[in-house]
Amino acid sequence: MTASVTPVLSSRSLYRFFRAGEEETCALQGVGLDVGAGETVAVTGPSGSGKTTLLNCLAGLDEPDGGAVTVAGERLSHRPERERGRIRAQHIGIVFQSGNLLEHLTVRDNVALVQSLVPARPRVPPQVLLERTGIAHRAGALPRQLSGGEAARAGLAVALANTPGVLLADEPTGEVDGETERRLLALLRERAEEGTAVVVVTHSRAVAAVADRVLRLRDGRWT
Repeated sequence: MTASVTPVLSSRSLYRFFRAGEEETCALQGVGLDVGAGETVAVTGPSGSGKTTLLNCLAGLDEPDGGAVTVAGERLSHRPERERGRIRAQHIGIVFQSGNLLEHLTVRDNVALVQSLVPARPRVPPQVLLERTGIAHRAGALPRQLSGGEAARAGLAVALANTPGVLLADEPTGEVDGETERRLLALLRERAEEGTAVVVVTHSRAVAAVADRVLRLRDGRWT
């Protein structure tokens, strides 16, 4: 899939430092990334290379110490959290390794809650979205009642609730079996084919194999 001329997601010279006492670690060292509509990018690299830090900066969940992220032409970085939250709700879906679901809500209600954050947008009804992600039969279940594969599919449904232009996923297939991994990868490719810009942090060769580009981080830099 060829990326559009104007990227949907763009980062420029991202730097992120972490300090513990007198020690300082540079998690990102001048990282730039452009992702177009309909493009799937896999970010690989060893543990501690900065992959999750990069994803958090791209999502506006963490602020870079240098550089900036732009989403759908709107600057995400270095703005108040309330404004970053608005941009996330409108443009970004996020799949975490865990913690995608609120424990006191059913799967269906988790999806409905996310959709309520952007009330004016046309969207797929929760039950239909759950059918597409293969979790409709568990719509009334609480997160603690789900298997690992079911939780992964439910988390993806939540991430897709507002039909985001950007989908960011952190090891989305890390704790699932082979069949569930194939199902999740098919869903990610389906979203890309419908125009979503997809960035996946992964150690999985299967995930990297379906990406349009594979980028490798090491010590906070592209290699």
